[in-house]
Amino acid sequence: MQGKIVKGISGFYYVQCACDASGTGMLQSGIYECKAKGIFRKQKVKPLVGDNVEIVVLDEENRIGNVEQILPRKNALIRPAVSNVDMALVIFAAAKPEPNFNLLDRFLCMMEYQKVPVTICFNKADLVTDEEREKLWKIYEPAGYDLIFTSVITGENVSLLHELLRGKTTTVAGPSGVGKSSLINQLQDSVQMQTGQISDKIGRGKHTTRHSELITIGVDTYIMDTPGFSSMDMPGFEKEELWSCYPEFVTHEPKCRFIGCSHITEPDCGVKEALTEGKISQIRYDNYVLLYEEMKNTRKY
Repeated sequence: MQGKIVKGISGFYYVQCACDASGTGMLQSGIYECKAKGIFRKQKVKPLVGDNVEIVVLDEENRIGNVEQILPRKNALIRPAVSNVDMALVIFAAAKPEPNFNLLDRFLCMMEYQKVPVTICFNKADLVTDEEREKLWKIYEPAGYDLIFTSVITGENVSLLHELLRGKTTTVAGPSGVGKSSLINQLQDSVQMQTGQISDKIGRGKHTTRHSELITIGVDTYIMDTPGFSSMDMPGFEKEELWSCYPEFVTHEPKCRFIGCSHITEPDCGVKEALTEGKISQIRYDNYVLLYEEMKNTRKY
């Protein structure tokens, strides 16, 4: 039987399957609590939320089974650790708390490195003025990112966000306290399906997220709710590659005089020239320098 892992916790994988449990030929949705075969550990492969898998049912009445095979992945992200995603939606508060741009840029770099398109969502938009929104636009618009402002309180752009997600599997991430879970709950309000069975089986909290979880919000439309984060390391690539994770840098890098330019100390740098001309955000550039120095000073073992 094939299904999709919708949640993983403490070595258990909850797999949503369409099955003929009644023998009537009518497919019904069911959640099976599964363990992974030992061969995965030997192969150093870990099932991920979002994986399409084959399972063997051990106990139909209690919906218990084993994950036998992980089907080929479209992609697999490092952090958040999920698979088969089409887009990343990173949610930060426009205010209360103020956006941590360094943390946001770290996440954007990780998604760029993993070649996952990103939409930036600034929630709690009812707390900021038009001028403050414009400042946020000017930071990320030159980088080519799609931005959307939402408010759970007023309902602003919640339906538009639902349309942006339609037909995609989207990983949703952001720091704690930005209203991520509340926004996701609003996105589920219009779903005409039995979610109670799933919620009971996998124990999904209503307002907090402690584990990555796949949620159906429409036909062929899924969101992967991931735990909130307050920090993020930059594993997987070298400091010399960092500039390529800034899309607005890539446009101006060919104008650099030196091959392998760090865009920090070298003269005749196309990136620094674009910064001077206002084509690159000073906030984005400053974060780049901080991340570059951090990666430079990180001891490798």
